[in-house]
Amino acid sequence: MTITLERPATTATVGDLMKCPELQISDDVMVDMAMDILQSSGADHLLVRDDDGRCAGLLTRLHLAPFQTRSRSTERTPVRDIVLDRAPFATADMPAATAAAAMRSRGLAVWPVVDHDGHAIGLLSF
Repeated sequence: MTITLERPATTATVGDLMKCPELQISDDVMVDMAMDILQSSGADHLLVRDDDGRCAGLLTRLHLAPFQTRSRSTERTPVRDIVLDRAPFATADMPAATAAAAMRSRGLAVWPVVDHDGHAIGLLSF
């Protein structure tokens, strides 16, 4: 896959490389519903928003793995109560090289991008 940058690689920003987040859920969605959404969509992650619409984190298939055996707890546990990749998040004006280094150090494959009010505007992956 070839990525074409709008700027030279040394000055590229996260905003140049991010993609629109396709799947978003509220942090009060129950774990079993989140599993259903991931299963039916074929996606590997869901962007999670809080009550104010701000980015609350990223929920991945790995986070949901302990809940694969469904029980009453998956029907009653909101995603906010399980492990999410939480802040700090990337911003669109952050240098892409800085974001890549931060993602490597945190072991992230995907990182939410937020505006300065904390609302998700994209996802970054390398």
